Amino acid sequence: MAPPTATDLEPGLVIASHGRHVWVETPDGRRLICHPRGKKSQTVVGDRVGWRPSQDEGTIEQVEPRRNLFYRQDEIRTKSFAANLDQVLILIAAEPEFSESQLARALIAAEAAHITPLIALNKSDLTEPFARAWERLEAYRAMGYTVLPLALKPRDGSTVATEAPLDDLLTGKTTLVLGPSGSGKSTLINRLIPDAQVLTNAISTALNSGKHTTTSTTLYWVDAARTTAVIDSPGFQEFGLHHIEPTQLPALMPDIRAHASECRFYNCTHLHEPGCGVMAAVDQASQEKMGSSPRGISASRYKIYSDLFDELSQRRY
Repeated sequence: MAPPTATDLEPGLVIASHGRHVWVETPDGRRLICHPRGKKSQTVVGDRVGWRPSQDEGTIEQVEPRRNLFYRQDEIRTKSFAANLDQVLILIAAEPEFSESQLARALIAAEAAHITPLIALNKSDLTEPFARAWERLEAYRAMGYTVLPLALKPRDGSTVATEAPLDDLLTGKTTLVLGPSGSGKSTLINRLIPDAQVLTNAISTALNSGKHTTTSTTLYWVDAARTTAVIDSPGFQEFGLHHIEPTQLPALMPDIRAHASECRFYNCTHLHEPGCGVMAAVDQASQEKMGSSPRGISASRYKIYSDLFDELSQRRY
């Protein structure tokens, strides 16, 4: 039998998934459950698909080529977050203290997938903790990353003017939102989409998951015109990068990349070789007590690089 053609199929967008079941939205806003043809689902949230009706549900016959795919991979499994993204928003907070290694891993994954990352630091109303956290992010601002202050739940209950720049950056884009526990991710999603819980409950019921689908990835439209979307996804606590070769790391870390061309040897690992421009930049930053900049690399960033290089070099195949 000839494979289905685009004219034979209905177009749709995957907006949620749970196991082998996915929720597909049609161009006119109708939503229905679809199942992949075959035993294993190859679709992720954000995929554009071609599907065919089957009783009151549908069968996914085709996945259109993706612009990108954001995912993580450890020794056991691959976790795909979403496809066809414009940007990834990494939401962290002044309290509890965020993991710089976790932040760096997400940024590296975004760089590898050619997706623009944004960093937002929540709880700017906590003056001293925020000042410490903001200083820790100086290296990332020096590398050219967009870093925004937020106060999603200010202690005085005031309207938060700091959210306006973030709203502007989200408008007209499809944004994956990641954040560890306590970062305020649920607060942000509920502010952007007041009926998010209603949709989540509807998906949970439709997919018969028996529990809230906060354990799965979900796409929400922010505006009625469906031009601005945010994708909420769990799974930020562990972020494996086993899909990346250790020799790729310098190109995916802007501060390391800025000095890698200064090394004596073209295949320098930046760990022990003489004449290494990266190690020289780390030494210079230490002597001048500065963080990552065009002239230096902070000790914490270099440790993240060396630890990741070691981790990825010891993978089991």
